[in-house]
Amino acid sequence: MGSIPRLRKFCTPQPLNFSFFTLQPTHLKRKEGQIAFLRSLLLERETKRREKNEVPRKIPRKIWRCMCMNDCLWAIGFMCTVWWFIVFVYHCLPSNLVGLHLPESPGQRLRREGLNALHPVVLVPGIVTGGLELWEGRPCSQGLFRKRLWGGGSFAEIFKRPMCWLEHLSLNNETGLDPPGIRVRPVSGLVAADYFAPGYFVWAVLIENLAKIGYEEKNLHMAAYDWRLSFQNTEVRDYALSRLKSKIELMYMTNGNKKVVVVPHSMGAIYFLHFLKWVESPPPTGGGGGGPGWCAKYIKAIMNIAPAFLGVPRTLANILSAEDKGISFLRAMAPGVFDSEILRLQTLEHAMRVSRTWDSIISLFPKGGETIWGNLDWSPEKDQECDFIKKRVFRSCPSDGRTDNTTKNAILLKEDVNYGRIISFGKTASELHSSQLPSLGFKDFAPYNTRANSNMCRDLLTEYDELSREIIGEVAKHKAYTAGTVLDLVRFVAPKMMQRAEAHFSHGIADDLDDPKYTHYKYWSNPLETRQVYQYQLQSSYTPLCSLKLPNAPDMEIYCLYGVGVPTDRAYIYKLSSLDRCRSIPYRIDSSANARNPGGCLKGGIYFSDGDASVPIISAGFMCARGWRGKTRFNPSGAPTYVREYGHKAPSSLLDGRGSESGAHVGIMGNVALIEDVLRVAAGATREELGGDRIFSDIMSMSRAIRLRV
Repeated sequence: MGSIPRLRKFCTPQPLNFSFFTLQPTHLKRKEGQIAFLRSLLLERETKRREKNEVPRKIPRKIWRCMCMNDCLWAIGFMCTVWWFIVFVYHCLPSNLVGLHLPESPGQRLRREGLNALHPVVLVPGIVTGGLELWEGRPCSQGLFRKRLWGGGSFAEIFKRPMCWLEHLSLNNETGLDPPGIRVRPVSGLVAADYFAPGYFVWAVLIENLAKIGYEEKNLHMAAYDWRLSFQNTEVRDYALSRLKSKIELMYMTNGNKKVVVVPHSMGAIYFLHFLKWVESPPPTGGGGGGPGWCAKYIKAIMNIAPAFLGVPRTLANILSAEDKGISFLRAMAPGVFDSEILRLQTLEHAMRVSRTWDSIISLFPKGGETIWGNLDWSPEKDQECDFIKKRVFRSCPSDGRTDNTTKNAILLKEDVNYGRIISFGKTASELHSSQLPSLGFKDFAPYNTRANSNMCRDLLTEYDELSREIIGEVAKHKAYTAGTVLDLVRFVAPKMMQRAEAHFSHGIADDLDDPKYTHYKYWSNPLETRQVYQYQLQSSYTPLCSLKLPNAPDMEIYCLYGVGVPTDRAYIYKLSSLDRCRSIPYRIDSSANARNPGGCLKGGIYFSDGDASVPIISAGFMCARGWRGKTRFNPSGAPTYVREYGHKAPSSLLDGRGSESGAHVGIMGNVALIEDVLRVAAGATREELGGDRIFSDIMSMSRAIRLRV
């Protein structure tokens, strides 16, 4: 008990007396004695505990939770403090300090040079980037009326009610429209696709620069639509095509009869291609009734950013296994996250189930078959080389419209790879000669024949659960699939999706454009398989004319603006999944497959080629480089086409965001050179003032290697 007063005295604050000369505390010796006493007291207690063989008490779980929460809060507070300190210092430093002064934006510079808004501008977003909001839902969606379910920072709902969120983003598996009791609609206005998530811009930078030269909502419009639907169903359900037609006509009349500049991005390019055919077709065939002169009257130029005219191989991987190069890498690094039996997250299975209800996915399947993408022994990139380490130096080639330039982090072609085998089961199958591969034949077995195992999974999650493991293995024995046969593979593993979606899209090449079947709207978004066979008469009737691909608008300029120098998915090596449980995806990308040399094109089970990380240059540039160039059967009016490529350059600092010279699929929307091109055309620049073609890649030689009659 005598120690208690001493402890109390020790814990009571004592005044410090400092010497006038030394400024040292006079009570140091007293304090050292108190510390020595405490040490002896603790040592005495520890000795007694050992003598009694006492076991130290465990810290209660609640205390542990409090300690963990304390640590987390301290860590969050520390990071926030550091962040705000950096922001404060950044804003306090002089604006002309070297390395911190951001360059002048293209809009400011062009406004200073005298450029002003002239032609109205319509922006057409692509897949995934447009916001979606809830208008009617199930009881689990209480409180979400007109709240965003997709895009614009709405992803917090994923963690609050994930299954409810997935249910409302899914479409009806038979009609491709809304399920009963659910209405999800696209967000309207410029905010529909300015930001995909907080801090991750899509159209925001371009909109800001357009505003700097005088654009606002009276002459700038975002043509938002539900990107999940087939293109024709956006008109059937929402009248999206009719509203776009009326908006373009209104902007034309209210802006001094100035033609409109249309700027589509990604899938928006083929969506607007569908619109071009719809607007000129007669109402009986599902068209807008504008007649063959509508485009020539209202549209000045179409500036397609990162267009996916001929499809994207990545969509095949998404349908087969809900993977891409990012998911495949994460799955290889942390397989427990996606494949754990204990966690049972089944993230990829849920993603596959939802995405297979979106008809728009089918619009991005590779078009043109083996003629465009190659066969078992040939591809347009054959004899090209890949090196993801060395820098690429471009040489001048005036006949191809190339310019002298040097682009870092691009692809040096070095290894002979056959990209025609878009899906291969095993690395060996991607390298063997076609004579050593087994012949294809899905007619030998069907998903519902007698060979199917009767012990099927119940409570189906994916269409794979309707196939027996024996048949799934047989599919893998076919070894390699090209752009022609891979559609048969998808029809086999996803019959419901393909049966529904193929009523709205086509993926071939038209041999005879005079065939009446090409008047159907399913061909309108395929640049290789559609025609216009009507001429509008004064009597408001339609009579047959000639076969046209592009509208009869010889002055309408068409630009293909896309990035190069970024490794892009081109072909995949698959393997059977080791998982053998129900409700699992039986195929997965073989992330262990790599090229023999360090600079090869094969990395982590994916063959890479040149592109913008999503769309290969064949899909983005072929139509402007050759398919529509000059007067061809796909462009009989000879509408001028231009290829404008932008070499990818990684951001130089954190302040540069995703990079002002990015060539990535979405990052290119902040590319200074691309923004300047769009602004100049919108302000009335001629094709000569813009500079014509700007080509860095091998798109011209690849286009010539494709044996297509144009």
